[in-house]
Amino acid sequence: MAKEWGYASHNGPEHWHQSFPIAKGKRQSPVDIDTKAAVYDSSLKPLRVSYEQATSRRILNNGHSFNVEFDDSQDKAVLTGGPLQGTYRLIQIHLHWGSSDGQGSEHTVNQKKYSAELHLVHWNTKYKDFREAVQHPDGLAVLGVFLKIGDANPGLQKVTDALDSIKTKGKSADFPNFDPRGLLPGSLDFWTYPGSLTTPPLLECVTWLVLRDPIGVSSEQMLKFRKLNFNAEGEVEELMVDNWRPPQPLHARQVKASFQ
Repeated sequence: MAKEWGYASHNGPEHWHQSFPIAKGKRQSPVDIDTKAAVYDSSLKPLRVSYEQATSRRILNNGHSFNVEFDDSQDKAVLTGGPLQGTYRLIQIHLHWGSSDGQGSEHTVNQKKYSAELHLVHWNTKYKDFREAVQHPDGLAVLGVFLKIGDANPGLQKVTDALDSIKTKGKSADFPNFDPRGLLPGSLDFWTYPGSLTTPPLLECVTWLVLRDPIGVSSEQMLKFRKLNFNAEGEVEELMVDNWRPPQPLHARQVKASFQ
């Protein structure tokens, strides 16, 4: 997803509309979730997260976050239910975080920011592959999970342990046997709305499923993420912090809730 774009001061989110006019579109993400305005929708099915066969391949610094990439050649790790029609395959997960523990999430809830936000990215198998899926309004489903400061998260430890080996942009490392189930809260109650990628090319192809309940992360683990670099090896060091896009106007969209 837009591997060539970072959040350096000269090309941050406030300038994206110059290269990507869709940045001013009517279906942009993230948004602030106003819990009073969100509408309970009894027709939403429970989310079904089937990650038992998930096969992680590698971890990569793409210049704006780390990606854990999964084998998406078969239905090994899939998301169904909720507002989704059909089956969506997990292709990668990444994180957005701040320069301090008081900010970092992309979505906000009643304007409250969490320390970080995890995105589990899935594509609709009615299309040939991820590249084709992003060209369609129902192409992707992204599961968003908030992180709040608490005890160290064992599910994230394997990630933080690997970060030293991918410090700079373009570096990758083998990353087998990672279980994404350790990154989900106990409840899968969610808010949903039609939106976009939050990094260029900002395509309006995402059904967002933002989980209500956060998972924990320790301040020490957050410090590890902030040691990654936006820059490639040999370039001036620019620490990877505040790699989040601020909330965008909701326009005519409605946020729906799976719970009352």
